[in-house]
Amino acid sequence: MVKQDCDLFVIGAGSGGVRAARMAAQRGARVVVAEAAQLGGTCVNVGCIPKKLYSFAAHFADDFRDAAGFGWHVGPTRFDWAALKANRAREISRLNGVYQHLLHSAGVSIVNAWAQLTDAHTVKVQHASGHREFTARHILLATGGRPTVPKFPGCEHVITSDGMFDLEPFARRLLVVGGGYIACEFASIFNGFGSKVTQIYRGEQILRGFDRDVRNFIGQEMRKHGVDLRVHTDVKAIEKTAGGLHVTLLDGSAIVADAVLYATGRVPNVAGLGLETAGVAQGKDGAIIVDEHYRSSVPSVHALGDVTARVQLTPVALGEAMVLVDRLFGPGQRKMGYDFIPTAVFTHPNIGTVGYGESAARDKFGKITVYRSEFKALKHTLSGSSERTFMKLIVDHASDRVVGLHMVGADAGEIVQGFAVAMKAGATKAVFDSTIGIHPTAAEEFVTMREPVAHSSA
Repeated sequence: MVKQDCDLFVIGAGSGGVRAARMAAQRGARVVVAEAAQLGGTCVNVGCIPKKLYSFAAHFADDFRDAAGFGWHVGPTRFDWAALKANRAREISRLNGVYQHLLHSAGVSIVNAWAQLTDAHTVKVQHASGHREFTARHILLATGGRPTVPKFPGCEHVITSDGMFDLEPFARRLLVVGGGYIACEFASIFNGFGSKVTQIYRGEQILRGFDRDVRNFIGQEMRKHGVDLRVHTDVKAIEKTAGGLHVTLLDGSAIVADAVLYATGRVPNVAGLGLETAGVAQGKDGAIIVDEHYRSSVPSVHALGDVTARVQLTPVALGEAMVLVDRLFGPGQRKMGYDFIPTAVFTHPNIGTVGYGESAARDKFGKITVYRSEFKALKHTLSGSSERTFMKLIVDHASDRVVGLHMVGADAGEIVQGFAVAMKAGATKAVFDSTIGIHPTAAEEFVTMREPVAHSSA
């Protein structure tokens, strides 16, 4: 057999790629990673981490207002956009260094360049001074996704989520187009920073795919917080004027904004990867088609994470990487389950959810029982805020298993993570009922809901 340059060549040093590279190298594999941008991918550089930091920053506006009800007298406050950007950039740079150290300490070779397939076992790396080819026993594609913007008159004036963290100047008037979690999070964040935020969505309600009650509740809460949320409308055209961006909507109305964020979807980042040359099959929007072992139509080429468009969440990519490495360089015993994956949306207030929404649960299980609670959190009995908390449980009638758990409220993600463990283990409503709550907390509501609000069948 011809000796190859490495056992595993990874294209893309995001969450999934870095995890796979590290774990493979720790098992004795010779690993090379190619990344043309900063290490850490979308999550570290222009996704989860900076977005959560900005969400923390935006919450202080509410905290200052809430403090008065507890006897604190807060003086004049001023938001310093430049300081936040500089502090965030410093932290992200630190994390880039952490990723580099993790890879180097595991024995992974890093190539800071663009890479593409030339055949089933060969990768060409493009340098400014030329190119080099690597041969590999296995190739992993972990290039993630990228924002996409539709074509329409004036589309060149919009920005995507990638550009929001270093927006200059700060947008006093922001139009957010889209109804997914990225759009909703940025609408909440910039509203907290003091922007006048308008969010438009062409559908009937934001956050398609989430439980309907959750969608309606967060829409109501975001409006209460100050976001001008409009549904059933879309952008027709954008014109740049001396007074700002003049946005004409399909209903004939107009909005003037300093910046327009398009967050209408992401697509697999596959351009220039040489997939056609290598014969790698692709699906919708170019997503790499893989089997249950993350193997593409070319057996030596594998893919995971957002580039496969299966479940676009960082922890999922990390889990898939562990399973893949175990199969290629270990005993192959690891499995990846895609049921009961918890997730959070860092709107104001937060959303936490795991399992099925009511409609999906009815389709899946037939007869279900629904428990629902809405209340003012203890904190807001003194803060003066009108914010409310929403919780919902969905139970499969036949097994008594809790198959859906949803929350809108402060720290929803932190609360739901723990319940996700119980649900993954198959906890029933009887188990929930027998669990003692921590008092006083919002979380205890999940183990004290006794009266169902609905029994329904498919």
